[in-house]
Amino acid sequence: MDLSSKVFPTPVKLKKHGPARIIAMCNQKGGVGKTTTTINLAASLADYGRKVLVVDFDPQGALSVNLDAEYQDAPTIYDLMMDHSMDPMSVIQKTSVENLDVIPANIDLSAAEMNLVTEMGRERVLEGILNKVKKDYDVIFIDCQPSLGLLTVNALTAAHGVLIPMATEFFALRGVALLVQTVDKVKARTNPSLELDGLIPTMHDARTLHAKEVLERLQEAFPGQVFDTAISRTVKFPDATVARKPITDFAPKSEAAEAYRRVARELVKRGSAA
Repeated sequence: MDLSSKVFPTPVKLKKHGPARIIAMCNQKGGVGKTTTTINLAASLADYGRKVLVVDFDPQGALSVNLDAEYQDAPTIYDLMMDHSMDPMSVIQKTSVENLDVIPANIDLSAAEMNLVTEMGRERVLEGILNKVKKDYDVIFIDCQPSLGLLTVNALTAAHGVLIPMATEFFALRGVALLVQTVDKVKARTNPSLELDGLIPTMHDARTLHAKEVLERLQEAFPGQVFDTAISRTVKFPDATVARKPITDFAPKSEAAEAYRRVARELVKRGSAA
């Protein structure tokens, strides 16, 4: 069966908003399209009338840049983590996409792990921040950094579910197994309600036997948890990045934009989003 052959219905409009399902977008391997997936999946859900918040939780700040957020002279997620009395609403910024807001990040966030080492309940700092705003949103995505350190543990502790964007390449398989082990540890120690919401195949080239074999291995290892739609490589993604817009806004009629809308519809169908 072709990966994109299933039909997922357009989500019905919500009569009220919140509380949000919090989803951590994780993969400790860089360059797998994690931030691109976070942005475009969030924008797709926003287009379907969901109120969505994205949290840039990577010191590189790529999500903030791609959404054209102010992150140099404005307060960021780091300020919220260091000052518990600070109101998260004062840090949230609107984006060019209706219904889509962002909490930005910059390089300051790299100091957070060191500063939190001696703090009581250091794994729950992000959870405390998001608890203050989740009533105002339907979905909150946390764009994690490519590592399995304290920041990622914070994200997994705060989340209800985990989505793993994963390039269909052989070496990515080992990384996913390690990430799933981390998810299981967090579930056992700090967040028993944490669920694996699924794996999203990214950077897929359906023309190659290698990509097809990796996808088959994924489906065997995680039956029922691999999303039906694989996101293909396209030059549209770097073009959208330069324009600082989601692909769904930059090239709404492109195959790439429709692929992310399909993933959004499947996420709602699976019950992992409102």
